[in-house]
Amino acid sequence: MEMSHRARFGTAAATTVAVFLLYLATLSPSVAMWDAGEYIAAASDMGIPHQPGNPFFLIVAHVAGLLPLSPSYAVRINLLAAVSSAVAAGLWFLCAERLLRALLPAPLHRGAAAVTCAVLGAAAFTVWNQSVVMEKVYPLALVGLALISWLMLVWLDTTPASAARGDRLLVLVAYLTGLTYAVHPAGLLTAPASALAVLRQAPGTIRRWKLIALTAVAFALGTTPFAVLPIRAAHQPYVNESAVSACEDGTIAAGCTFSAETLRRLKATIQREQYGGNAVLERRGPLAAQVGMYWLYFKWQWLRDSAGRMPAAQNLAALVMLVLGLLGLAALRPRAVAGPASGASRDGHLWYFGALTCTFTLLLIYYLNFRYGFSQRPDLGFTVDREPRDRDYFYMWTFSLWGLLAGLGAATLSRRLKPGLAVLALAAVALLPVAGNWRAAERTGQHFTTAWARDMLLSLEPNAILVTNGDNDSFPLWYAQAVEKLRPDVTVALSPYLGMDWYARQLNRRSPLWTLSDEALDSVPSHRIFEQPQRFVHGAIDATIPAGVMTRDQELVLRAIRDSFPSRPVYFSAGQYHAAIGLAPYVKRVGLVSQLMPHALKESPDTMRIGGEWIDVDRTLALWHRYAGAKQVVAEGRWLDNGSAVIPMFYAGVGQQLAGALRAQGREAEALEVLGLVQQVATVLQ
Repeated sequence: MEMSHRARFGTAAATTVAVFLLYLATLSPSVAMWDAGEYIAAASDMGIPHQPGNPFFLIVAHVAGLLPLSPSYAVRINLLAAVSSAVAAGLWFLCAERLLRALLPAPLHRGAAAVTCAVLGAAAFTVWNQSVVMEKVYPLALVGLALISWLMLVWLDTTPASAARGDRLLVLVAYLTGLTYAVHPAGLLTAPASALAVLRQAPGTIRRWKLIALTAVAFALGTTPFAVLPIRAAHQPYVNESAVSACEDGTIAAGCTFSAETLRRLKATIQREQYGGNAVLERRGPLAAQVGMYWLYFKWQWLRDSAGRMPAAQNLAALVMLVLGLLGLAALRPRAVAGPASGASRDGHLWYFGALTCTFTLLLIYYLNFRYGFSQRPDLGFTVDREPRDRDYFYMWTFSLWGLLAGLGAATLSRRLKPGLAVLALAAVALLPVAGNWRAAERTGQHFTTAWARDMLLSLEPNAILVTNGDNDSFPLWYAQAVEKLRPDVTVALSPYLGMDWYARQLNRRSPLWTLSDEALDSVPSHRIFEQPQRFVHGAIDATIPAGVMTRDQELVLRAIRDSFPSRPVYFSAGQYHAAIGLAPYVKRVGLVSQLMPHALKESPDTMRIGGEWIDVDRTLALWHRYAGAKQVVAEGRWLDNGSAVIPMFYAGVGQQLAGALRAQGREAEALEVLGLVQQVATVLQ
């Protein structure tokens, strides 16, 4: 019995709503670590995030941010992530329902199985965790991948009965592939499977040059959002990475917009030249280790045992899902079918999803070419090159697809049961990862990142320059300044970006740090090698820089000090960046930051040397009482992302240093109060 058109799409809509409500119940109320601050800040004024720029995401996210769905801008963008993944779940339902028509003729049984397919993908840990905060652009890309897959199934079941409609579908698929590529390069992942299915189903298509040309034009039209990048870059938004436009003075003109230099920059952005492209033949890790990383992340998906208390259960769940997924693929083998799903289309189903599975797993593992995972093989420590964080999010679409395949496998096994019992069994299968991943995937009550940004900015004097080290001590500040409009007087100078000429020019235009022209800034080399120690003299500062390599960013920081300090206060975020350029005798701890002083430090009633560092005791104590971040860590009671745990742990380090200074001054009660909070933070993070 065939499910009616209305029932099919109604159930898909209900599945979408149910998954959205799941995500809504676990939605992040704020920004998160890593790239979330960058992307949400970019969305707020149509800025340009890191390469490849993600232009269609920017358009959609900017519009989503204008909708009055929440007083919090971050929540509005997080809702976009939730809606996107929920829509993808509804599309996977439509795919599963079509794939199961030959296998499960009873509409109720087939509908329950298709819902199981959608929920298994939606409740996979990485999919869920990435769908409750816009930390990446992947949820929106997932919509494109799922929609293309469903349209390809429609095409397979349409041809050759309706060649004209089939051609229109292929043109639409090509357009959506280009549009999804404008969200993220993963938009191309469905292309090999689509091409293979077309060649299998209608091999004569390869000789239809007009159709091929039309699909190529459609794909190119889909990529046209990339034209937004140089247009917006010319207006100098707050987040303007890679300076895609040659128009850099804040105005836009035809001469610089349609120039060879703008075209070169746009091409470099699309090809991710800033990150060296992706030379897959130069392996950054053993292939066996890369497969091992994938398997580690696969094990997380349907029982995220983050505390390591149930390794056997986690392994069993992963093994069951692996077997079910393979059974699901096997269920797509051709069989005699009555009705709209012909034998030829069934063969096409297997070819499409078989190729898609290979692309989403083996090909993706090889192409991504990762070093050892952050959490992989802890016994090896740092004797091997590691990724700076766990990269499971790169396989978000893989795990979403595998949920579909595993659901097909479960549906195959459920045929042995009576219809009513089969529906109950499928419901139980779907709900298991919901229960197993809820605690690990939810982000309700997570306000730490905004607290961290406010605490950092609170530590600074007016018109300060803050030199930062990376994503997690910079992007939350970008969010705070661009979205929440906190401390716009502060200039955040991200030291790794100072190695790129465009960034120094942008900073100097926004809030001059250097008395140098653009040409002079550009002339600073990537590095200099000194065989002898160098001196840096500025006022009473007489710093000795160790012999060796001085990088561009270090030279620019020293020049900024010479040109802007002490008229503008200079601070350094977490780490020992200042020590590497000889400034340790002139820098003291002031809360979460280190402040450059115009003279060498010495012991005084308010300044002490603890653990090899100077600390301003009274100012740090006053800030400690005002900080919200450490208390927020304790209130949340957990920290799932080990790769960014150094940030909340920094509170503990600063508090321990402060307590040591207080004890040295005989202020035992105050020291014990500080240590009490330090211990609570450390307990959460251990």
